[in-house]
Amino acid sequence: MPSRQKKMIFSVAGVLSFGCVLIVAAAMGSQFWVQGTMLCTTGAQLVNATGQELDKFVGRVNYGLFHGQTVKQCGLGGRPFRFSFFPNLVDVIPASLHVTVIFFCGVLILFSFVATGFFMYNAFGSPYETLHGPLGLYFWNFVCCLCSCLVMILFASEVKLHRLSDHIANFNEGTFMYKTHTEQFDHSFWLIFLTFLVHGLNILLIRVAGIQFPFQEAKESNVNTGASDLMY
Repeated sequence: MPSRQKKMIFSVAGVLSFGCVLIVAAAMGSQFWVQGTMLCTTGAQLVNATGQELDKFVGRVNYGLFHGQTVKQCGLGGRPFRFSFFPNLVDVIPASLHVTVIFFCGVLILFSFVATGFFMYNAFGSPYETLHGPLGLYFWNFVCCLCSCLVMILFASEVKLHRLSDHIANFNEGTFMYKTHTEQFDHSFWLIFLTFLVHGLNILLIRVAGIQFPFQEAKESNVNTGASDLMY
């Protein structure tokens, strides 16, 4: 492939990687990772509410990695409440798992930024044939794909398996009991999946640029060496 086309491909991939940096940073600061509704079971059981009557006992909740807000309803109107995970909820949530999610988001930002720099370096510089070179771009993008997968898996397990929304709904509640009524991942969560797709696309762009997958060339050379050894 001509050098000019390689430069164009690496430049596009670099811009996409930098876009991932901005996307993940924006997603981390957002409170729209999860949205749902919560049912005031105490009030609903007291009046034996069914059907449309339950609407008076269903509130809303949405939250991200650092903060969120709820509107609690238990038959007496909505009670808005804003909260932060640190320090408000650190004692009632799986803190180690939550911190791990934040950590891998930071790693994802870091390696996306590194991938951006090396894409531009490969487009306009003269890289060494190591992690600085084109083959190293596979590594940086693979790490980004891995980190984005870990963020989604760990956060999903925190929400679904550890019932994070229930812990948030019942925080500082002594009289009423709340239970998650509906729950779904919001757009900031799916932005992480978008970064996974973008870095996967970058891997394809590297291959389109004519760079062999790592270890593929080494295997071919080993086969050729073995064949030559048989000739002697």
